[in-house]
Amino acid sequence: MAPWLLLLPAMAMVLLHPPTAAQAQPSPGYYPSSTVRAMAFSEGYDNLWGPQHQRLSQDQKALTLLMDSSSGSGFKSKRSYRNGYFGVSIKVQPGYTAGVNTAFYLSNSELYPGNHDEIDMELLGTVPGEPYTLQTNVYVRGTGDGAHLVGREMRFHLWFDPAADFHHYAILWNPDQIVFLVDDVPIRRYDFTSGAGALLFPNREMWAYGSIWDASDWATDGGRYRADYRYQPFVAGFQGFKIAGCEVAAPSACRPVPASPMGTAGLSPQQQDAMRWAQQTSIMVYYYCNDRAKDRALYPEC
Repeated sequence: MAPWLLLLPAMAMVLLHPPTAAQAQPSPGYYPSSTVRAMAFSEGYDNLWGPQHQRLSQDQKALTLLMDSSSGSGFKSKRSYRNGYFGVSIKVQPGYTAGVNTAFYLSNSELYPGNHDEIDMELLGTVPGEPYTLQTNVYVRGTGDGAHLVGREMRFHLWFDPAADFHHYAILWNPDQIVFLVDDVPIRRYDFTSGAGALLFPNREMWAYGSIWDASDWATDGGRYRADYRYQPFVAGFQGFKIAGCEVAAPSACRPVPASPMGTAGLSPQQQDAMRWAQQTSIMVYYYCNDRAKDRALYPEC
């Protein structure tokens, strides 16, 4: 076991054997990414910060973000949404990438500073010989603001190397659930009921963001390994930009993107089987409800 895994709280991990050829990625039976067309970057997004660290392909369908000792870079959707499917294919850099955070997420922090909502998918950099970690998180009504964070993290070591090729990462956010998907396989579901209703479920308009930035203080082994700028620039590729859903100004008749062939509520049995497979085969290395260091009063859904 890698030494840094020993630092996680007891019972916070579910460690299984790495995937074998017999454990091929199962079909979830439903592929929401195939129902949403890919768009040019400029059709759905604008630069947010670090424009000198962005490289847009000639056809505007692929974007490279760079991070060096001077800056990272980020982008933001042109419009805000009250629900939707938000996906992008990402390829990260191999080698020493400790401290580097490559993120795709939803947020309304600019609209509600100090009281914002956020839904995260973050590829956390690593050191040679250790896998990338995909962190998913949900913050609601300011629980990601200030000194006392109340995060709802789940972390995974994926069944593939995210630095070897592009894979599609998506957040499907509907009024009753959030589904995190990798190549259309659900890896996590956070629903209105398990989130203790409206108090713990994000239901205000949000924008989609992507970024690469220095998260040395916590991203790799709790900050033990930091960004080393001898290896700069750090690079992340984004392509296959997909957004579908109800913009904040859409009429009330606008319907959310279905999360399953059954509609917007719940997942199909085949999707549930695929999610169980992903949480086992991917090696789910952290689940906040199993962290005994957490104050359980802050997590009624656990």
